[in-house]
Amino acid sequence: MEPKVSIIMGSTSDLPVMEAAAKFLNEMKIPFEMNALSAHRTPEKVEEFARNAHARGIRVIIAAAGMAAHLPGVIAAMTTLPVIGVPIKSSLEGLDAMLAIIQMPPGIPVATVAINGAQNAAILATEILATSDPELHQKMIAFKEDLKKKIIKANEELSAVKFDYKVG
Repeated sequence: MEPKVSIIMGSTSDLPVMEAAAKFLNEMKIPFEMNALSAHRTPEKVEEFARNAHARGIRVIIAAAGMAAHLPGVIAAMTTLPVIGVPIKSSLEGLDAMLAIIQMPPGIPVATVAINGAQNAAILATEILATSDPELHQKMIAFKEDLKKKIIKANEELSAVKFDYKVG
């Protein structure tokens, strides 16, 4: 089995956040890999990874980084694959990482999800893959339907909550 999605994080301290992406991809039965690479500490390895990812069968890259958060942009500069950035809340409430990831120059796009939004990064990666995979497309339709059902159930549960001045 060859990976289709690569989850890259600046260090293993990002793993507690990035596990949400891994869990979603695993549930969708999408082969993925996980590695720690640093744009600052291992720039040669980042370049090697980015330049060879497509040839290895990777179709989407999820790159997480905190603080200066250069990793997603550096990867995007060296590949034509879609890169999804996950800003990690490590300092300044994650705003520094978010701004570093979303402020890319023209020609080097990085799709960016919310601070610590690893699950949404995996969902977006899955949606990208589903554009050319009918089976995966059906899984995403079912996933979105399940989200609707959860809200309907939540409203049913809320209707049972009683307060003296609650109307309805």
